[in-house]
Amino acid sequence: MISLLNFIHWNVDPEIFSLGPLSIRWYGLLFASGFLIGYYIGERMLKSEGVNQKWIDSLFFYIIIATVVGARLGHVLFYGWEYYWQHPAEIIKVWHGGLASHGGAIGILIAMYLHSKKVTKRTMLWTLDRIVVPTALVAAFIRTGNLMNSEIYGIQTTLPWGVIFERNGETVAKHPTQVYEALSYLVSFVVLTYLYWKTKVKDRPGLILGAFFVLIFMARFFIEFIKEDQEAFEAGMALNMGQWLSVPFVLVGAFLIYTAMKRPPVVFKNS
Repeated sequence: MISLLNFIHWNVDPEIFSLGPLSIRWYGLLFASGFLIGYYIGERMLKSEGVNQKWIDSLFFYIIIATVVGARLGHVLFYGWEYYWQHPAEIIKVWHGGLASHGGAIGILIAMYLHSKKVTKRTMLWTLDRIVVPTALVAAFIRTGNLMNSEIYGIQTTLPWGVIFERNGETVAKHPTQVYEALSYLVSFVVLTYLYWKTKVKDRPGLILGAFFVLIFMARFFIEFIKEDQEAFEAGMALNMGQWLSVPFVLVGAFLIYTAMKRPPVVFKNS
């Protein structure tokens, strides 16, 4: 018989402290910290290429808005439409939880298209190849925030690093899939950072973006096999919603890598 003492008991309070009606939560702190560190990394990358500071500031403003709006609408449309269409006022209540990474990715794609047209006047792929590098790190921070919230974890496990999420009333160990995803995103960040700084692939539009899609969403696809369903409608599905949404990103990523290697390098010069 397996002893519960062999597992990790997790009962962290999602709230760090509160001041009257204002509460500071681990998720929000990690989310904001991820973006601040991501901004620093992205700024350093773009400055190394002589990019105008105004471009950099506007770029990250677009990214923050697109990530929050896209991730929220992604959750509403992909995971909770049956509830939200009857309670539309709940859509804007992001603090109640509910963000979908696939929606955030779509939001960023749209935002980068607009930014490329209105600000940089360069190709959308040029912009995306650069911003996905810190984005992988931000994703790791966000998944750590999910761990602090005791949410989005996996199915039961007997592995010694299984976690009993006591705050949710769990009495058996579950796969800490938030940790698995955070680590996979961290590895992706290291690989993408190497590609950007140590190789010349950033001069092949779409290659770093393609690598990001393959690394991030391939990891997501396989981890979903041991993750609990997020919504009731996923029960009985051969592949859950997260996996169905990941497949197109992996295929597009592979296509981007293939076509980038077929095209000659492109070096942009600042005017």
